Amino acid sequence: MIDITVICGPTASGKSALAVDLARQQHGIIINADSMQVYDALPVLTAQPGAEDREAAPHVLYGALPPRERCSAQSWRALAVAEIEKAAAQGRHPVIVGGTGLYLKALTHGLSAMPDVPPEIRAASIALQESLGNPGFHAALAKRDPVMAARLNPNDRQRLIRAYEVIEATGRSLAEWQDSPLQPPPEDWRFRIVIKSPERAELHARCDRRFSMMLEQGALEEISALHQAIAAGIVPEDAPITHALGFHPLCDFLEGRIDRAEAVARAQAETRQYAKRQDTWFRHQIAPSEHIEEIVRVP
Repeated sequence: MIDITVICGPTASGKSALAVDLARQQHGIIINADSMQVYDALPVLTAQPGAEDREAAPHVLYGALPPRERCSAQSWRALAVAEIEKAAAQGRHPVIVGGTGLYLKALTHGLSAMPDVPPEIRAASIALQESLGNPGFHAALAKRDPVMAARLNPNDRQRLIRAYEVIEATGRSLAEWQDSPLQPPPEDWRFRIVIKSPERAELHARCDRRFSMMLEQGALEEISALHQAIAAGIVPEDAPITHALGFHPLCDFLEGRIDRAEAVARAQAETRQYAKRQDTWFRHQIAPSEHIEEIVRVP
């Protein structure tokens, strides 16, 4: 039997500190479940663990992928499963920590099987999207896969490409793959889930304070470096890491479109709104299952 602790909740709720304390007490290893922290970019802006936390307990899947790659729930789950099995083999207690609900649900409740897409098909799908633009590409998808085209926003480039490449590679709609039976966790896995849920006003205050600290610690400088990498074509302009909270408002400041005060205010508001959505998600989407032994909520 492998016992696994999952610590989840909204951004700035104190998940990381709780995870370090638990890992120190239980000879644990901390496994990242944050979709932004998995990238080797913007470590300050995405609140990746600092040197002190990493010295206190081992951390894995932080900064594990270059920013030009895309980490889906399926690919993250495969990485996390490997780290859980490795931890168990070493006699360590796996502690999963993060706020990306889709990742956590994929791990604890299961995920539908998804096909591997050959790199040449993905490259051809991207090239077609770039030549047609979103409206034309959406129309092309509608001819091949009307079900997915109807589900997707015509301007959602990333998901349009995913739907197109899947039907190109397999001849089956992504909708069929998504509706296939879930692949559950291994039979001998049991989860204890701890949901961090501070009172809303306190959570918002933490979000504001932490963003101010990020600026003091160099967040603006690392955003500038990534912005330059995107301009140079090293990182795609729609790379997932560009969805990091505060990235776009601070880019607007760097490009002179708004002043610093407005950029900070927008970034803090964006963070508070996201924290609220996360809190709501964790209140309603984490449900008991045969693999979950306990769900507790702490402030």
